[in-house]
Amino acid sequence: MAGAAFLCLLMLAVFGAGTAAASQTPNLLRLERSLDAMGTTYTIAVFGADRFQLDSAVEDAFDETRRLDEMLSNYRPESEWSIVNREAAQHPVRVSPELFDLLSSCVKYSRQSEGTFDITVGPLMKIWGFYKGSGAVPHRAEIRTAMNRVGWQHIVLDPANRTVRFDAQVEIDPGGIGKGYAVDRMAAILRQKGITSGIISAGRSSIYGIGAPPSEPRGWHITLPDPRDSRKVAFETYLKNESMSTSGTSEKFFIAGGTTYSHIMDPRTGYPATGMLSASVIAPRTIDSEAWTKPYFILGSQWAAQHKPKEFKVFLCEDRSENACVYLP
Repeated sequence: MAGAAFLCLLMLAVFGAGTAAASQTPNLLRLERSLDAMGTTYTIAVFGADRFQLDSAVEDAFDETRRLDEMLSNYRPESEWSIVNREAAQHPVRVSPELFDLLSSCVKYSRQSEGTFDITVGPLMKIWGFYKGSGAVPHRAEIRTAMNRVGWQHIVLDPANRTVRFDAQVEIDPGGIGKGYAVDRMAAILRQKGITSGIISAGRSSIYGIGAPPSEPRGWHITLPDPRDSRKVAFETYLKNESMSTSGTSEKFFIAGGTTYSHIMDPRTGYPATGMLSASVIAPRTIDSEAWTKPYFILGSQWAAQHKPKEFKVFLCEDRSENACVYLP
């Protein structure tokens, strides 16, 4: 329950601040709407003087999300993503430039993160029960079998022909990248429509702030509660044309034999990662902040400090004694 409170308070801080600021600027209009797509809820709040412009911009952004849902969903048999999963182990599959670039980014994240980001991790998530919410510790033989179907190295990309091929029976899952990519595309659409002040959230775990809210030139005020005690603030910052994504042990978990197992899987071992309570990443793009939360969660603060790009800011809370949170500016 701590994780649910953590993410809820984060979003209340963002959208509540926007409402208060708008009330101090009576000539400015505020529009907030939500859409369910790609297995999550997207919420947009925008500010401006023209109601028609706000309506049109938000609807266009949601149209883009629906388009991406049709392309990336692994639940739609006709989606481009599903076609790759069905056919790429048999022959190279020619894909759109957009999907090829997205898969290339996924492979890059995997290489740079020493395999801790891996879009083929689905078989492990299934045997641990995290997809259906009925978690249970699998037998070691099940883990070994699943590991034979996991590995980003089995994704073979051919830039010359723009094809994707699997050299083993793997499947790819957009869960670790799709939300961030969608948020970035939504932000781009809003900007094209003239929006200079707005906030976008995806499932309350990834957010992007466009410009700054009324009456707060520093940007969108974000507070992160302590994952051990949601009544305490562990970290606060301002987002201005930046994204922030958070992963935590309490988003999805189960307890077996007195041990808590979280949904954050280490693809290298076949077991849920341990030693961390939450990881938050601030980055210029949401696709990057979402992709890197789990590698930093798995690899820890020392690795993150040595390898994070200089434009990233990382906040980690380790699973040990009190005062175990680290900020890496």
